[in-house]
Amino acid sequence: MGVVNSIWLFFQDQILGMKWLNGLIGNGLSLLGLDINSRLGGSIQFFLYDVIKITILLCLLIFFISYIQSYFPPERSKKILGRFHGIGANIISALLGTVTPFCSCSSIPLFIGFTSAGLPLGVTFSFLISSPMVDLGSLVLLMSIFGAKVAFAYVIVGLIIAVIGGTLIEKMHMEKYVEDFVKNASDVDISSPTLTKKDRVQYAKEQVVGTFKKVFPYILIGVGIGAVIHNWIPETWIESILGSNNPFGVILATLVGVPMYADIFGTIPVAEALLSKGAQLGTILSFMMAVTTLSLPSLIMLKKAVKPKLLTLFIAICTFGIIIVGYLFNIFIKFSIYFTIL
Repeated sequence: MGVVNSIWLFFQDQILGMKWLNGLIGNGLSLLGLDINSRLGGSIQFFLYDVIKITILLCLLIFFISYIQSYFPPERSKKILGRFHGIGANIISALLGTVTPFCSCSSIPLFIGFTSAGLPLGVTFSFLISSPMVDLGSLVLLMSIFGAKVAFAYVIVGLIIAVIGGTLIEKMHMEKYVEDFVKNASDVDISSPTLTKKDRVQYAKEQVVGTFKKVFPYILIGVGIGAVIHNWIPETWIESILGSNNPFGVILATLVGVPMYADIFGTIPVAEALLSKGAQLGTILSFMMAVTTLSLPSLIMLKKAVKPKLLTLFIAICTFGIIIVGYLFNIFIKFSIYFTIL
């Protein structure tokens, strides 16, 4: 068992986390005469390390996920979802969301297409919630920073929120609050051409280039904010706002995350820095979920497809679910520490 744990820790720290890269960058900066223990030197090291690490993981993950996604075009996804009913359909829809685009804005056109094709509204909302919040990329990147337990827990609770949210919307019969152009859109069911392995590889390469161009600016912004938090903001400030002494930290983090626009790759560096400064894990996860699921640009796009009452219900369900998850994580971590001490 000890050997297995050692191998896993090596994989998590050196392969996914690329700790060797951090040391290499630190040595390089020191050779250039920069004190990496200073605020400026530490910020530069954090920035270079996270940008390079996330970029490498991003490109590899997009390639493999896009290759998998090539087997699930919208037409095939619609057929798969059409075979299931009830909560089973919500679960499958949430799982399909994990192999779709990386941000909420790119998920909305698929949501509109599924809805216009006649799929149950609750099923399409389960997809809409899970797609930006939970994906295979976030699982791997979270593992590289927070460890496997936190990564899998994040994915599981994200899927639970998506399933519950879609089920509630389905039970409330909100179909009349979908805009007419979505309901009346023609359902063009074009069979996807058979792709060769070469075609799928080419598609994956194109997705890498396209997604990288779109996402990289947010990585730079996210890592830049993380570097400032990590080396310039006192721990006492973070602990007082997002630590255990503030019972409203989870709510505050969720509300702050809503107007921001980033995907999981731009959000994780900020979360990493907040964690190192003493913010509670549940509070950080709530912030990440709010940013990826309830970003203001995506809500503006969604407003074009659904009426205010349905949009408000969607926001309320997601916000409430994210806040509950944040508090549950914080309580779980607190009790885990307590029983470890005992």
